[in-house]
Amino acid sequence: MIPKQMTFAETTDEYKQFVDKFKPKKTTDDCYTPDNVYETVLEWVCKTYGVDRGDVVRPFWPGGDYERYEYEGSSVVVDNPPFSIISQIVKFYNQYGVKYFLFAPHLTNLGIGKGVGCCHVIANASVTYDNGAVVSTSFVTNLDDRLIVADPALYYAIKAADKENTKSDRALPKYEFPDNIVTAAKVGWIVNKGVPYELKRGDAVHIRALDSMRAAGKSIFGSGFLISEKAAAEKAAAEKAAAEKAAAEKAAAEKAAAEKAAAEKWKLSPRELRILEVLNGKG
Repeated sequence: MIPKQMTFAETTDEYKQFVDKFKPKKTTDDCYTPDNVYETVLEWVCKTYGVDRGDVVRPFWPGGDYERYEYEGSSVVVDNPPFSIISQIVKFYNQYGVKYFLFAPHLTNLGIGKGVGCCHVIANASVTYDNGAVVSTSFVTNLDDRLIVADPALYYAIKAADKENTKSDRALPKYEFPDNIVTAAKVGWIVNKGVPYELKRGDAVHIRALDSMRAAGKSIFGSGFLISEKAAAEKAAAEKAAAEKAAAEKAAAEKAAAEKAAAEKWKLSPRELRILEVLNGKG
């Protein structure tokens, strides 16, 4: 028996880190859906396709086996399956007549089912899943006879739900400081733009707040340094160089976007043109 005085260890960081070593590690398939995102999608599915919530099933849980799950004739799977085998899952459901509306990766969505037996519901909604993975998400379903459906209402609803999950509980205040103040945020911005920066010890005094801030009950987040005029001039030069780099990066990005927009336009082959004639009723 563990002595009573030892149970406190269970609340320490060291104990938690020790226990975590033995927990099963999540993979890229372990994108567990936040409850409010799932509820948002489910509400849209029920409204759009007239699905009864009592018929909705979720066979995809850790250790679950979707192939052995006992589906009823009225069952509708609304769930987030492992993305790595989603084509296999869709093929199985189509083969056995199981109705489904599945979360799916957006960028490879149109390759699922290869246009046979499923409708691609495109949302391209960024979802932050419970394991921290951020995935552009769309869906596939056999509840719809159309090939592709894109409903902005679904996108905006998911976006709002995801924003609720990812919003910061504590928004950091934005302050403007005199040139003679150095903060970690400012130096971080400078170095992120590829500009070197240094501050000599003799040119700075550590502070946690300006006197005017203390009077207002405020402080510098993470503290900072009060620096000499010479050091302030050096910091200003580094900031200017960083700003110029930022402007250059923006211009380069805009140029690249323009070049991409003007990229080669692919043409249809004679074979593809003949397919179009059939689709257009002229073949």
